[in-house]
Amino acid sequence: MSKRHIEECVRTSLEGYFKDLRGTEPDGMYEMLVKVVERPLLEVVMAKAENNQSRAAEWLGLNRNTLRKKLVEHKLIK
Repeated sequence: MSKRHIEECVRTSLEGYFKDLRGTEPDGMYEMLVKVVERPLLEVVMAKAENNQSRAAEWLGLNRNTLRKKLVEHKLIK
């Protein structure tokens, strides 16, 4: 799956989101989208990294403490 494919999936999903709104103006889209994308991203990367936070942080280009904070925020760890 290429970067272009992921972009197309996001684009298609957003078009569907606007269609579902039926003319109602959206609110807080950026935060909503980040949360919707961030959780599965963290889940998949952590699984592929065999729950190694240092490796996952490196793959994501994040500081390990930032990753840990996001994992707690999404209730993926305690």
